[in-house]
Amino acid sequence: MSQKRDCYDVLGLARDASEDQVKKAYRKLAMKYHPDRNPGDKEAEEKFKEATEAYEILSSAELRPRYDQFGWGAFERGNGRGGGFGGNIDLEEAMRAFASAFGGGGGGFGGSFFESLFGGMGGGGGRDSDGRSRGADLRYDLEIDFEEAAFGAKRELTLDVVEDCAACHGTGADGKSQRETCSACGGRGMVVQNMGFVHVRQPCPRCGGTGEIIRHPCRQCGGAGRAKVARKISLNIPAGVDTGSRMRLAGKGEGGARGGPPGDLFVVLHVREHALFSREGADTRCEIPIPFHIAALGGEIQVPTLRGDVPLKIPAGTQPGKVFVLRGLGLPEVRGGGTGDHYIAVTIEVPTGLHGNAADLLAAFGAAVKESNHPRLAALRKKAAAFFSRKKTLDPTQGEP
Repeated sequence: MSQKRDCYDVLGLARDASEDQVKKAYRKLAMKYHPDRNPGDKEAEEKFKEATEAYEILSSAELRPRYDQFGWGAFERGNGRGGGFGGNIDLEEAMRAFASAFGGGGGGFGGSFFESLFGGMGGGGGRDSDGRSRGADLRYDLEIDFEEAAFGAKRELTLDVVEDCAACHGTGADGKSQRETCSACGGRGMVVQNMGFVHVRQPCPRCGGTGEIIRHPCRQCGGAGRAKVARKISLNIPAGVDTGSRMRLAGKGEGGARGGPPGDLFVVLHVREHALFSREGADTRCEIPIPFHIAALGGEIQVPTLRGDVPLKIPAGTQPGKVFVLRGLGLPEVRGGGTGDHYIAVTIEVPTGLHGNAADLLAAFGAAVKESNHPRLAALRKKAAAFFSRKKTLDPTQGEP
């Protein structure tokens, strides 16, 4: 008993945490450590069970005051609850408690590209008196090319989603048979176990917490009432989207239970890097090498933009790293309001493989150029001379053999 962690520490809560705070903290941990998201991870499984046990105590109006007063000692009599507060909670029991708390089916987080969000983007709604509930919202991470982000594109997605079984229409019953009220719990889904002076409320072991039983389960879904189906969804990607852009497709998420409304699908975009263009928001950038004679004498070159090559005048004496701005030639704003700019950063490319007349002409050019034609080099030499002059003043021995 002494080795079990404090329930408040497990959920990361203060001792005066509200019921809503308890539920939110548990939902966050359950989402992180749920076995469906961590297959084969025993450590995650133990954390999931630990969080569930802490939630069952702190969410109970009967158990929480006893725990606050006596700690885990409140459950020592009767050796706990047979796999619950006295020892280590059973995984199946933790899954049932999780499903009962959030109206889920206990499993189904989807694949590596999309997942049920437990209300993180709208969530699934609670069940009504007829067992109807809103389907869970889903997330799909989609990688697209830079060109698709720049000009827009159409994509067709194929998702495996959970919805009502087509054979039994979500009842889980085969043919004309119906769900029946569980006689063990009277349809409440929970039973109370008397353990001395402690009364523990837990999911009904007969119906698994649903409050109903099925004598003749549907052969197609095995009585679950839910089935995974492949769904094709058309997606229109607007021009100008960027990594992190999120698109909401209403009603394209997980199907609702017992005829409930479907959840929403949230597509999160990730734009691949481009070999020629980079971007910052709606602005684009491109680095262009230019011949040194054009940089020295000036001229006109063709530069690539999203709309094709355009002419750019290079002034005489252009230095490496000079940036030119082409207004309105960047990306469109996704929500309207204008277009970004296109930035051209120039570098000077030194020619290679010169021979014959070209090499002679370049040598003659070098001989004709004066130091005044290279003001930056002249300035550097002047600074160096000042440095060495100051150094010699401080240490007259410098320069002596």
